[in-house]
Amino acid sequence: MTPRQLAVIMPRAPAAAFVPVLTAAMAEFGIDTPLDQAAFLATVAHESAQLTCLEENLNYSAEALMRTWPSRFPPATAAIYARQPERIGNRAYANREGNRDEGSGDGWRNRGAGAIQITFENGHAACARHFGIPRDQVAAWLRTPEGACRSAGWFWQTNGISAWANVGDFDGVSDKVNRGKKTAALGDSIGWKDRLAYYQTALKVLS
Repeated sequence: MTPRQLAVIMPRAPAAAFVPVLTAAMAEFGIDTPLDQAAFLATVAHESAQLTCLEENLNYSAEALMRTWPSRFPPATAAIYARQPERIGNRAYANREGNRDEGSGDGWRNRGAGAIQITFENGHAACARHFGIPRDQVAAWLRTPEGACRSAGWFWQTNGISAWANVGDFDGVSDKVNRGKKTAALGDSIGWKDRLAYYQTALKVLS
């Protein structure tokens, strides 16, 4: 992985900070074929806005809340919570994947972070255990270049995503990252067109 290659795939990425750690992360977690690397880099590009945003943006409008979490934000609730990221995170992610109720603050504390956003108590705790990082320090680590890239590689390996990537099934890759399972409809993942554009560029660069 060279700075020039990264600049073509992700023109906005701070290459000097990320090329060494991205390269090391792919080596550490066995992301070592052009197909696998292209899928990984495309996913990272989409999830992190080209490595410029290493934490989840929860600054949603009322309309976006109703569209993204319709059961948690019906119209009246969405109007009350709109444009309040901390409150949104605490409600949207309450009582899920190890998070406690809305009042605990777990939703905001465990919001997505890293190059492939690690979310929830269960995700943050598992990441901390794997890398031997104190639980109360992992959120800050995920927001560093090293933490963002290594956690993305760990997520990729832990979820067996190379199995889809290495047969050229980028739709399967995107469904696994975005939904946790393979869906039936082609291109059904959120942000599919954006993901696919990055993937096609990465394939050309790495071929």
